Amino acid sequence: MFLKFLRLEIKSFFRGTSVGVNLVMKILRMIGIFYFMACLAGGAFAAFYYVQQEMHQNPLKVVSKYLIILWIADLVFKYLLQQMPTQNVKPFLTLNISKNTLVNYMLIKTFLSYLSWINSLFFITFSAILLFNGYGFLAVFAWFIGISSLFYLNNFINIFFNGKETAAIVAAVIFGIIGVLGYYNIISVLSYSESFFYSFYDKPYYALISFALFLVLWWMCFKYIRKEFYLDQGLEVKKAVGKTENIAFLNKYGVVGTFINNDIKMLRRNKITKGILLGSFMFVFYGLLMFTSTVYKTPAMMMFMGLFVTGGFQFLFGQRVPAFDSSYYPLMMTLNVPYKEYLKAKWWLMNIVTALSMVVALFYAYIGWEIYITFFAAGLYNIGVNSQFTLWSGAFNKTQIDLNSKEKRLGQKNSFNIKALLLLIPKMLLPMAVFAVTKYFFGITAAVISIAILGLIGFLFREKIFDIVVSLYKREKYSTLDAFKNKD
Repeated sequence: MFLKFLRLEIKSFFRGTSVGVNLVMKILRMIGIFYFMACLAGGAFAAFYYVQQEMHQNPLKVVSKYLIILWIADLVFKYLLQQMPTQNVKPFLTLNISKNTLVNYMLIKTFLSYLSWINSLFFITFSAILLFNGYGFLAVFAWFIGISSLFYLNNFINIFFNGKETAAIVAAVIFGIIGVLGYYNIISVLSYSESFFYSFYDKPYYALISFALFLVLWWMCFKYIRKEFYLDQGLEVKKAVGKTENIAFLNKYGVVGTFINNDIKMLRRNKITKGILLGSFMFVFYGLLMFTSTVYKTPAMMMFMGLFVTGGFQFLFGQRVPAFDSSYYPLMMTLNVPYKEYLKAKWWLMNIVTALSMVVALFYAYIGWEIYITFFAAGLYNIGVNSQFTLWSGAFNKTQIDLNSKEKRLGQKNSFNIKALLLLIPKMLLPMAVFAVTKYFFGITAAVISIAILGLIGFLFREKIFDIVVSLYKREKYSTLDAFKNKD
């Protein structure tokens, strides 16, 4: 039966009018996966030999020390990106197929996702290096089984958290508090992590506990899904009572205010758009990567981080215009909607959030004023230049976004387009190059002023740029309509 399901998955991929796009996306995704696989395998060699030869410490203990951070990061990524394949099994519920088989198929399929197995490449490579360097086979095997079982547990935890945002927020707060306590050495979190994960090697029978916990959670997940496994219960689209709400003061700004009003309602009501807001907030802390490597402290990378810290909402929301409106975009086009006002509303909304991000990022001044003014200049560039180029690239994004889908928040895919890729040059590479070169020759003050001037120029010429962007959207109108109407 499982082989039949697999054959149906393959057939569904090669059917439909969007096979070419899907194939390109799959190829690009595979290239990305192979890249991360190489990084993880190389990271295993670095984790062992660098720690052993340069730090003169036990590599297994050092890796075990930081596994708690990797485990939490793995759980977060799975919660944000990985989904249960419920839509694929709905048609089988009316057939004479055991529900137990379908539930187990769903659970097994979550392990086939690259988010589930890709981290195992690090552990497999690292374990092989341990064996090659004389570590005991039984102890290393027990460590590998114990660690892998705990990481695969995240699949089940993700299922329990799916659709329960309150529980996820509570867990995030708890992890945040633990992180703060560990950062200020109030609780030695890393020491506890080292003792816990290293115990699988030191006392191999502890791995049986980890594996038993894995089996117990599998059984609990099976029971949990089996109980709700009905078309009119667990798998139906959740419905809520409609509410009429209006942000009155925006109405005085005419058509632009009406569009902003609608977008704010969409952001507040939908899980996918709420994920955009959450992702935008997480981008504010992207600059903390400067503590992980000296590479991020170079002028170009500082500007790169500043663009993401202040422009997270632009990149996550702006590049999906008009994809967020794909469900009613054909209707909009029959109503003679003024394109310029429609895009201006998106532009103002993005810039308002960008300005708020610049205020929230003020805590970077505690690290250093030079860092904050760099991020501040990047924010001005985002407002004046990138906001319009982001809308420009959105014209080439013709992938539908179903706001009624149960798909994960950040899991909606984007269509790849070489034109959108080329727009990264003025969006990212230009400010990075200008800032780095100006700072090298004239100092930080001149570099900040140069980026601010570019942002000011973009803001002053926004009407001219808007005319170009509007003409582009009109030129792409019919191909966009065709893409949004195509459900395949």
